[in-house]
Amino acid sequence: MISVLGSGAFGTALAISLSQNGPVTLWSRDAEQAQLLQTTRENSKRLKGLTLPEAITVTANLETACAAQTILLALPMQQTGAFLALHAQHLKGKTLVSCSKGIDLSTGLGPTALIRSSVPEARAAILTGPSFAADIGRGLPTALTLACEDGAEALQEQLSTPTLRLYRSSDTTGAELGGALKNVIAIGAGVVMGAGMGDSTRAALMTRGFAEMTRLAVTRGARAETLSGLAGFGDLVLTCTSSQSRNFRHGFALGAGETIDPNVTVEGVATAHAVARMAERGGIEMPIAVMIAALCDNRMTVAQATLALLSRPLKEE
Repeated sequence: MISVLGSGAFGTALAISLSQNGPVTLWSRDAEQAQLLQTTRENSKRLKGLTLPEAITVTANLETACAAQTILLALPMQQTGAFLALHAQHLKGKTLVSCSKGIDLSTGLGPTALIRSSVPEARAAILTGPSFAADIGRGLPTALTLACEDGAEALQEQLSTPTLRLYRSSDTTGAELGGALKNVIAIGAGVVMGAGMGDSTRAALMTRGFAEMTRLAVTRGARAETLSGLAGFGDLVLTCTSSQSRNFRHGFALGAGETIDPNVTVEGVATAHAVARMAERGGIEMPIAVMIAALCDNRMTVAQATLALLSRPLKEE
């Protein structure tokens, strides 16, 4: 049996997909929400129009959910550390698969490093790549990266479904940084389109942004080829070109001068700040990420950021 902790859109979608293989427990921290999902068989708030198959059991009892050996953590990145610290006793000896994309602001750690730090007795893995919850929930063909430091063949087999194809990797650092950093660049792509700069500008930003992603990841021990795969380049393309991406929409609103909805979780904002800190401490050149962090903080206008980037010294690619 598999458990998914987190009944947001992505957690619900993963539960729906994985239920093709057998029983799945979906955990919600809200008992009222759990009862509503179990009764109505629909997550009308987060994933409207998709029915929860009978193979899914929804519960608010964490101990029940943690009876499974394989547990997917579909929690917001900035809440994951506190959750792991609080409930480590339930998670010891389990295989914990993070489905979050980002960098923890308080520790500077990615998802798998955070798991190893908080629950050293658990096995840490990450599931990441180009995917939207609605697509996975609807059963549209999707390919993701499953990264785990030790042999992941059995886990890959367990989590693959007829519509969800997983490619395994041992490079957890590259996989988690690819998923985190592309959110920062996606905000930038949204800014470009919101400000009316056009597709050519977006293509340039994506290309140079990808160079920054790879540069930072490699300095932290990742393999460059991991960033060229689904966890990096694939996810970058998706989030920089679709309005389904919350990071892209956030950037678009910034570029267009629209009001930002404070109730929407945008992981790329926190990641931009974490990356800016890493770049400064490590002496790593990350001009786009630094500018995006400044834009998100209103320390710089779109016009100022554009001028700063275009005024950088000419160089060889």
